Amino acid sequence: MSKTTEQGEKKTLTLSKKLDVKKVVESDQVRQSFSHGRSRTVSVEVKRKRVTMPGEIVEEKPAEAPTAPPPQQPAAPLPKSLGTSGGKRLTEEELMNRLKVVQDALKADVMEAEERIRREAEEAEWRRQMEELTQSRQQEERARKEPKQADSQEPEPTTLGVSPVKPDTHHGEGRSHAVLPSKALDEEEDEDGGSRRKASPRVEAKKMVAPVAKKDFEQPRKLNRQTITRALSGEEESRGRSLASLRRARQKHKQSLEQTEQLKVVREVIIPDIITVGELANRMAVRGADAIKSLMKLGMMVTINQPIDADTAELLCTEFGHKFKRISEADIELGLRGTDDEAQDLIHRAPVVTVMGHVDHGKTSLLDALRKTDVVGGEAGGITQHIGAYQVTLKSGQKITFIDTPGHAAFTEMRARGANVTDIVVLVVAADDGIMEQTVEAIHHAKAAQAPMVVAINKIDKPDANPDRVRSELLQHEVVLEEFGGEILSVEVSAKQQLNLDVLEEKILLQAEVLDLKSNPNRSAEGVVIEAQIDKGRGTVATILIQRGTLKIGDIFVAGTEWGRVRALINDHGQKIEAVTPSMPAEVLGFNGVPAAGDEFFVVETEARAREVAEFRQRRERDAKAAASARSSMEQMMTQIAAGEVRELPIIIKSDVQGSLEAIQASLGKLSTDEVSIRVLHGGVGGINESDITLARASNGIVIGFNVRTNPQARELARRDNVEIRYYSIIYDVIDDMKGLMSGMLAPTLREKFLGLVEIRQVFSISKVGKVAGCYVTEGVVKRGAKIRLLRDNVVIHEGELQSLKRFKDEVKEVKESYECGIVLENYNDIQEKDVLECYEIESIARQI
Repeated sequence: MSKTTEQGEKKTLTLSKKLDVKKVVESDQVRQSFSHGRSRTVSVEVKRKRVTMPGEIVEEKPAEAPTAPPPQQPAAPLPKSLGTSGGKRLTEEELMNRLKVVQDALKADVMEAEERIRREAEEAEWRRQMEELTQSRQQEERARKEPKQADSQEPEPTTLGVSPVKPDTHHGEGRSHAVLPSKALDEEEDEDGGSRRKASPRVEAKKMVAPVAKKDFEQPRKLNRQTITRALSGEEESRGRSLASLRRARQKHKQSLEQTEQLKVVREVIIPDIITVGELANRMAVRGADAIKSLMKLGMMVTINQPIDADTAELLCTEFGHKFKRISEADIELGLRGTDDEAQDLIHRAPVVTVMGHVDHGKTSLLDALRKTDVVGGEAGGITQHIGAYQVTLKSGQKITFIDTPGHAAFTEMRARGANVTDIVVLVVAADDGIMEQTVEAIHHAKAAQAPMVVAINKIDKPDANPDRVRSELLQHEVVLEEFGGEILSVEVSAKQQLNLDVLEEKILLQAEVLDLKSNPNRSAEGVVIEAQIDKGRGTVATILIQRGTLKIGDIFVAGTEWGRVRALINDHGQKIEAVTPSMPAEVLGFNGVPAAGDEFFVVETEARAREVAEFRQRRERDAKAAASARSSMEQMMTQIAAGEVRELPIIIKSDVQGSLEAIQASLGKLSTDEVSIRVLHGGVGGINESDITLARASNGIVIGFNVRTNPQARELARRDNVEIRYYSIIYDVIDDMKGLMSGMLAPTLREKFLGLVEIRQVFSISKVGKVAGCYVTEGVVKRGAKIRLLRDNVVIHEGELQSLKRFKDEVKEVKESYECGIVLENYNDIQEKDVLECYEIESIARQI
C-alpha cells in the first residue's frame, strides 16, 4: 500500500517506522478507487496527545487568525500499487480495512510511548521526593548536633553551588528554623525544547526534641555530598546505606516484632497406628531436629524416617503442647453403612424366607412347587450344590423371596450365611424320616439368627408318614409348635402332590405381617452376596440380595475384598432390569474379582473410595493369612520334631462357584490327621488353566476340578508333565477319593504272624559253616527267610533270621510239622540241645482314615 502527499511524493506505509514523539499532527491524503472508474480523495490525520511532566510549564501559543484554506488542487492520480493487489484493483472495503490496520498500529505505538513517558515521570518524582526527605533529615541532624549561637555571624553551611539562607527571627527570640536548601535540578527540555521543570519549594525543618537512641536502620540515610564546612574542616564523609538496605532492615525488624508478639498455635494432630518422626513433626509444625531431641530425652534413639507407635507419638504431642486425635487404619470403613433411616422414609418390603432342613427331605422340591419351575433337574445327583435366591409372586400380588440352602453337612457354612440374611426360616422335615442330623443344625442356625420358624412337615402323601412323631421329636430340641401351646407355626404339605402350599404361603405372610418388615428404597444400596461364580463370556457374576436402598446400573460398589461398577442387572427369571429394590435378588455383573459368599455389599460415592476400601481389606486379609501361616508352620515344626515327619497331600481345587469351593476346603480340612494332612495349594473359581498345572507339577500335587473342565493348553501340559487331574460333580465323591489317597499315604500297621515251633535235638559243628542245628518241627511250619526267636528255658536269647533250611542235603522253602530238618541261624552260633526255635513273620496291614 502506498500513499500520495500534497507535494506528490510517494512514501510506503510500514509498521516498522520509527516513532517520533515530536510530531503532534500528521496528515495525508489517500485516494480511494471504486468500481466503474469512480474515485474519492480521503484525508487521513493522526493527532497525538501532548504529554506533560509534573511541574512542567507548558507554553501556550497564541491563537492564530484563521487563514483561508489553500486553493483546491486537482487530486493526483492514485498510484497503481495502492489501488491494486496482484494486478487486481482493490475494493473500497478492502482499502478501508488496510487503512484501519495502519491507523491501529500507529495508535498502539503512541499509547506505548505515552505509557513509557508516564513511568519515567513517576520514577523521577519519586526520586525527587526521596532526595528532599533525605536532605531534610540531614539538616535536622546537623542542626541538633551544632551548638546554638544566637550572636554568631558565622554563615550556615551550604551545599556546593547553593547560597546560604539566614534564620527567620520574626517568630520570637531563641527560636530558630533551619531551612533546607533547594535542590539543584537539571533542566530537561520537552519535545518542543521550550519548557523546564520548576524547582521544588523549600522545606522547613522543625525544632528537634531530645535525642533518642535509634537503631542503625532508623538513622537517616547519609548522602555522599560534600559541604563547604566539611571541606574546610577536612572531615571525610563515609558512604551511607542504600535505600534498599534500609528497607530490608526495617522489614526484618518488623517481622521480628511480629514473631515475638505472636502467640503459640495449638494444633490438633492426627495420629495413626504407625507414623514416622518426620511426618509427626510436619503435623505439629515443628522442626524434625526438635522432635528427635525430645525423643532422645525419653530414651529413644531415632532417626527422621524411623516409624514410632501411636503411644510414643501421643507423648510427643503432649510435650509440645498440641492436642492429638488417635485414628486407626480400620477407620477407612467408617461411613459405609450410612445413617439410620427415618420412620417416614420406610415402606413395606417382601419377606426373605430361607428353606432349611436335612438332605433329601424335599426342600428344593417344595420350592419348585411354589415357583412352578424345575430346579432339581439342574443339580448334580439331585442335591442342591449352590444357594439359589428366587422371588415368588402370589396370586394376591404379594411377593416372597426364597433362599434355598443345601442340606448336607458339607454346606454348613453356606447354610449359616443363608440364615443370617433371612427374615423367616421354613424348616422342612420329612414325615417318614423325622428329625435328622442336619435338621438339628438348621434349628441351631435359625435360633442363632433369631429368625422365627415355620415348620413344613413334608411327604405326608407317603404311607408311612407320621406327622405327630415329628411334632413330638421337635419338642426335644425346644421347638414348641402351636399344637402344643407354643408360638411356632406348622403346616403339613406335600411338594409332590402340591398339597397345602397355599396354607404355607398364608402362614409365611402372617409371620411377616407380625414382624412388620420395612425398608427405605430411596438411598444407596446395601445387601449381601449370596453366591458368586465366573461365567464364560460374562466374567464374574454374583447373586446379590438387596436389604436397603435401590441398586442401579452404573453404581460403584464394594463387596468384601472386591469392588466394581454395575454393568448389568439380571433378575431370577433371566431378564435384564434397570434397578433392584429391597428384598429382591439379582445377578450383578461388573466385579473385578470373585467375592466370597456372605460378603456385605455396599454402594459408595466414588471409584477412589471403593478402591481404597478394597485394598485395605485385601491387605488385612493377606496379613491375617501370613500370621496364621507362620503360626501353623511353627506348630507343625514342633509337632514334626516331637513325632516325626508328617506326610502332606498337596492339592489344587478349582470350582464353578465360591460356595462349593469353601465347602470342599472345609470338608477336606476335617480329614487331616497327625500323620497325614491335605494342603490346599490354591483354590479358585473358574476353569483349570496352565498356571494350575505348573503349580501342581512343582509341588507333586493333584488338581481337582469341581463342575469345571481344563482348557486345551492346560490339558496338553498336564499330559506332558504327568500331572493328575480329577473331575467331580458331587462333593461326596471328592471326599471319598481324598480319603483313599490319604489312607494310602499312612504308614501300614505291622502285625506278627506265628508260623511254628522247632525243637533242637542235636548240634553239629561243620567247618566253614559253623554250627548246624538238627531240629524237629513240633508245631506249624518253618519257612526259609522267616524270623526266628531262640528260646532257652522260655527266655528269649536271640532274635534273627534263618540263613539256611535243609532237609537231608537239599535246600527247601518250608518244612511242615512232624518232619526233621537242618537249620543254620544267620550270624549266631550259640545254640544248645533242647533249645526251642519260634518261627514267625511280619505282615503289614493298610490303614484307613
